[in-house]
Amino acid sequence: MSDLFDLTGRTALITGGSRGLGREMALAFARAGADVAVASRHLDACEAVADEVRALGREASAHACHLGRWDEIGALADAVTARFGRVDVLVNNAGKSPLYDRLTDLTEAQYDSVLDLNLKGPFRLTALLAERMQAAGRGSVINISSIGALRPDPSAAPYSAAKAGLNALTVALAHTYGPEVRVNAIAPGAFATDIARAWTPDVVAALEARTALHRVGRPSEIVGAALYLASDASTYTTGTILQVDGGTR
Repeated sequence: MSDLFDLTGRTALITGGSRGLGREMALAFARAGADVAVASRHLDACEAVADEVRALGREASAHACHLGRWDEIGALADAVTARFGRVDVLVNNAGKSPLYDRLTDLTEAQYDSVLDLNLKGPFRLTALLAERMQAAGRGSVINISSIGALRPDPSAAPYSAAKAGLNALTVALAHTYGPEVRVNAIAPGAFATDIARAWTPDVVAALEARTALHRVGRPSEIVGAALYLASDASTYTTGTILQVDGGTR
């Protein structure tokens, strides 16, 4: 049964892989046998995770890339392909949501940056790599969406809109690149990643009250869903949005 989740001989590229859920997935994939490329804006942080992957006995590479910039995305796809020969698993995890008091406080540049990173980047990187996966005969793309795409949060309206677009893109690209390439999304709820440091006790209590499990997620709890979608355990799963949210309502 464990062979279903074996990633030996495969290469995974994880954007936003230097911390939080991205780091957890990078290390989980390495433990499952994959070589891992880690990308984010900060090369030193990517190098630190790449070192952790190497300590697990796998090959790794680190790449500085702004995942909202079209030209940098193309360079990333080429660099990882040149380093490993192919990409078998792509995780589009990089994302952000600005804080604001009123929607009218948002600038056009802030709005555009949210859509660029959360939607344009995954579109471009998937298009570039899924064509290569298709030619190779197999591949898996995992888009990290958000429960906010399904239950929009008024405090993160542009982010929720971008992630809803990412859900639609997931379904469209599953049909574009199937049957060779599977494209799925994970919609996480509230997880205790770096962002949780800014949560007040009242915020935590409110988040916990919305879940059937009465708690927020631990970063390691993203791993099962990610391994399922990356591996042969999910060979008949594509175009789906998998909620990993503790039963958020």
